[in-house]
Amino acid sequence: MSLLALDPLSARVFTLDLNGNEAPLINDSDQVTYDSDGTIQRISGTTEAAVKVFLPDAEKNTGAAVIICSGGALMFHSWGNDVEKMAAWLNERGVAVIGLKYRLRQMQPRPAAPAPGNTPAMRLQLPDITGFDQLKNANASPDQSGAQDPSLAPAAEDAIRTIRLVRAHAAEWGIDPNRVGYLGYSAGGGVAIEATLRADAASMPSFLASCYGPSLTDVSVPDNAPNLFIAVRAQHNNVAAGMLALFLEWKKSGANAEMYIYDDGQGPFGPGDDHSTSGAWREHFYRWLVSNGWI
Repeated sequence: MSLLALDPLSARVFTLDLNGNEAPLINDSDQVTYDSDGTIQRISGTTEAAVKVFLPDAEKNTGAAVIICSGGALMFHSWGNDVEKMAAWLNERGVAVIGLKYRLRQMQPRPAAPAPGNTPAMRLQLPDITGFDQLKNANASPDQSGAQDPSLAPAAEDAIRTIRLVRAHAAEWGIDPNRVGYLGYSAGGGVAIEATLRADAASMPSFLASCYGPSLTDVSVPDNAPNLFIAVRAQHNNVAAGMLALFLEWKKSGANAEMYIYDDGQGPFGPGDDHSTSGAWREHFYRWLVSNGWI
């Protein structure tokens, strides 16, 4: 029996395929790493997309929903930190969460883009956020040869199908279809951005948030671009520059964008850290959702 046929309030956490049918989160192709308490920490090898839906308690429900695209360099899903922990935090605040297990890069040689004289791919090497002006069209892909990662388009298509799925069943799940957006981490931010750039009117997210996840392709901001939220550390090499370039592209187009640049370390930051300024990013994200009327 499809879980969609059930009262959604009787099953607040469930998994589906992107057609909306009951399906396991983990398939035969997936390799899974578990935490010591038995919860999933990392998923790799994904060839079949799926979603895990986390609905808040009815008395807390705000009608807002966040589709989470986890990080992992398009090679794995950082599922525990990015999805499970954030879902619990948002559910407590009345926000539904849909964790997307999008298709991943399979371990095989990547095709190189044709180039005169077989010019080798140029790897992106920027010092820090100050190198943002070296990026063309806010494209922070590590491969600067012009070849798009072949796994980006399928992952973005999975994200587009997910937002359509959520809106199709919004009434059943207690969600307002006009308050459904993306939150991406690292490469998952790139997936969410690509899905937004490819979206039509029906699949355009209500909002777009990215934590240290720059665009992995050229950015042409759509006319109906959603409000953009960005959080990143200034010393996150290449990534910080890409995030600033993305912010500026959004602002130059006249779209709304808000950016938090934390100067408290290098690389990504976890779901919460009381000892650093970047540890406040969740509160900043939540306040942004509230102030823009999605909560």
